[in-house]
Amino acid sequence: MSKKTAILGASTNPTRYAYLAAERLTSHDHEIVPIAIKSGTVFGKEILDLKTKPEVGDIDTVTMYIGPQNQAEWEDYILSLHPKRIIFNPGTENPPFAQKAADKGIEVENACTLVLLGNGLY
Repeated sequence: MSKKTAILGASTNPTRYAYLAAERLTSHDHEIVPIAIKSGTVFGKEILDLKTKPEVGDIDTVTMYIGPQNQAEWEDYILSLHPKRIIFNPGTENPPFAQKAADKGIEVENACTLVLLGNGLY
C-alpha cells in the first residue's frame, strides 16, 4: 500500500540520506512530497519551499531529515500536515516534539526510513 510521505529536509545531493530516502520511497511506489529550504527537483518532484509552509494533504508519514536544533520553528507546521506518523531518522530524534506529536495521536518512531524500507516494515 502506497504511503504518501513528506520528506522534511529533502535534498538533491545524492550523498545525503534524505536523497536516498526519496530514491527508495519512489522505487517502493510511495508518493513523495519533498520539502526543504533549498530548492530543486528530486525524482521528478519539485522540492516545496519549507519557508512558505506549503499546504499538503493526505500525508501518511513525515520522515525527518532536519536536526532537532532546527525543528522548533517548523513543529506547528509539521503537526498541521496531520500525518499518521512521524519518523525521526538517526540524528533527528527530538523527545519533546515526539511527545507533542504523540499527544495529538500521531504515531512516532525513532527509526531509519531506509532500514524500514529494506526490511519491509515501512
